[in-house]
Amino acid sequence: MPFGVSDSGTDSIVDVPASKQPESGPLARAFAAELRAALARQRISAKQFALKVGLTPAYFNKRLRDDAPFTLNDVEKIIATMGADWDSVAQTAIETLRAASQPDGESESMER
Repeated sequence: MPFGVSDSGTDSIVDVPASKQPESGPLARAFAAELRAALARQRISAKQFALKVGLTPAYFNKRLRDDAPFTLNDVEKIIATMGADWDSVAQTAIETLRAASQPDGESESMER
């Protein structure tokens, strides 16, 4: 049975408590850390950037603190707002994640 479709063929709604947020994973934490650093380098407050992106400051700050992950829709808005700076943020977040996942002393090539 496809996700979201009941036996009767109608859409079903998954009941998830509104207060329950998924935990931020390693990539989400690396992304948030690099986004915080990029905002600091540009001397832009989280509140200013949140409003520029179209998110509430409370929602945005919760994700910057790693209390919840950014959604892909959030990331799309952030990319559109950051422009060329996005490449640096994404690359650094990925490199941070890869370095953290490597056992001590091992090095993995970044090229594919």
